[in-house]
Amino acid sequence: MKGRVAALFMSVLLLLYIVLVGWRAVLFIGTGEPVAVGIGVALLVLPLIGIWALVREVQFGLRTERLVKMLDAAGALPAEELTVRASGRPVRDEADADFPRFQAEVDAAPNDWASWFRLGLAYDAAGDRKRARQAIRTAISLEQAKRRAA
Repeated sequence: MKGRVAALFMSVLLLLYIVLVGWRAVLFIGTGEPVAVGIGVALLVLPLIGIWALVREVQFGLRTERLVKMLDAAGALPAEELTVRASGRPVRDEADADFPRFQAEVDAAPNDWASWFRLGLAYDAAGDRKRARQAIRTAISLEQAKRRAA
């Protein structure tokens, strides 16, 4: 729940920033001076990129949350057996040692979205956020394809 509140708060701040930058862009463009118009156009593009990124992150979060609920309902979430630091992050050596089990699961069933999701959790526990997000994106795609096929 804390994560959802933090994401909402950051989204509101980003939207406020986008509105303020957008208003400043309109003012720059309104001057009619070539350099100011160029700055204004650039300032309009940046908020559009920000909105796109915000929408993508919110979609990723909602889809991930949906998969977590599905796995939890099926009793298929991996047990939290790793020792955690005071920060709440798992001890890296333990996470690294636990990783091959999840990789083998994906190797055995490469089209199983749940295996990919658990692999993403293992990557995250090992501190590899880039691969964690990619594995979870793969899980989302596989689950959506399975839902469409049904």
